[in-house]
Amino acid sequence: MKKLTAIGLGLLMSTGLASLQAQADEVKIGMITTLSGGGSHLGVDIRDGFQLALQQSGRDDIELLVQDDARKPDVAKSLADEFIQRDEVDILTGIVWSNLAMAVVPSVVRQGVFYLSPNAGPSDLAGRLCHENYFNVAWQNNNLHEAMGAYMQQQGLKKPFILAPNYPAGTDALEGFKSRYGGELAGEIYTQLGQTDYAAEIAQIRASDADSVFFFLPGGMGIAFTKQFHGSGVELPMFGPAFSFDEIILGAVGDAAIGVVNTSQWAYDLDNPTNQAFVESFREAYGRTPTLYASQGFDTANLILSALETAHPDDADAFREALRAADFESTRGDFRFGKNHHPIQDIYVRTVVAGDNGQPTNRLVGVAVEDMQDVFADECRM
Repeated sequence: MKKLTAIGLGLLMSTGLASLQAQADEVKIGMITTLSGGGSHLGVDIRDGFQLALQQSGRDDIELLVQDDARKPDVAKSLADEFIQRDEVDILTGIVWSNLAMAVVPSVVRQGVFYLSPNAGPSDLAGRLCHENYFNVAWQNNNLHEAMGAYMQQQGLKKPFILAPNYPAGTDALEGFKSRYGGELAGEIYTQLGQTDYAAEIAQIRASDADSVFFFLPGGMGIAFTKQFHGSGVELPMFGPAFSFDEIILGAVGDAAIGVVNTSQWAYDLDNPTNQAFVESFREAYGRTPTLYASQGFDTANLILSALETAHPDDADAFREALRAADFESTRGDFRFGKNHHPIQDIYVRTVVAGDNGQPTNRLVGVAVEDMQDVFADECRM
């Protein structure tokens, strides 16, 4: 009987140890993103793209915890603290807005937690505040605007009027545009974050000698501005980054967006097998065409999955090297990291056209800039 009891205890102990080991091997990912209020479709698409990749992987050892930051920096900071201290997550991701990223990321990475950005890419995190545990899988904030500045210069435009909201991504946007455009501006305005009435700004554009308009107004801001500008009778060509012309925004803007040219690191009609499979599976899963945000969420999850094939985040050095290798098939084609853990990638040009169903949609035109790397990499001391 004593021998049987000992065997029974041994089996219980070995089973318990195996259970503890399985728990230790599990990976916890905390996603803080915007799921309510203005611009919530950005966070919804990031989440849905990320979850789609996890589902397709077939892995059952990854736990994804998702929380809504309501687009408030203090909420995002509180959620990050809870994820780290209470839930003991291995990886954080999901933030849409640069002001929230600046409130969260520096503290997170100093605590030894990995942060992978599927969207926000403020210049400070690419440069002076870069960190070995921070990776951006989307772009540095300036990139799409820089590419449009270069493209508009190539198109012979002489006096663009430029505007963006007054927050980190907005200032990065206009600085990026000017760094590549290099010519004279008809005017420059910083609007309020979340602004919906642009009558005063449109009046300034009308009164100027502008030959074009470049604007970065993501989410509802872009919807309001595009509709109001179209209705104002000011007949100037419009240009911007993809943030103001994703498929959700185009559905809300309607025909007012047709003819607008925008830059993006991704397009749903980009011709590579990974992207084609992604677009098809996303449409099947969610009943809508993915935006660039969905593609960024999908790529971020697949980067994590590729790194997990090599190492667990508990082995920080090995996991970090696996992330740096970026050994995954990106929806956007060629993808690699620069020394500051920001992408080096092609930036494309798209134009808004009437689709087969009569609704506005983006159509790929070509490449604006090949192998773009952000200008802040040299400020990074990694």
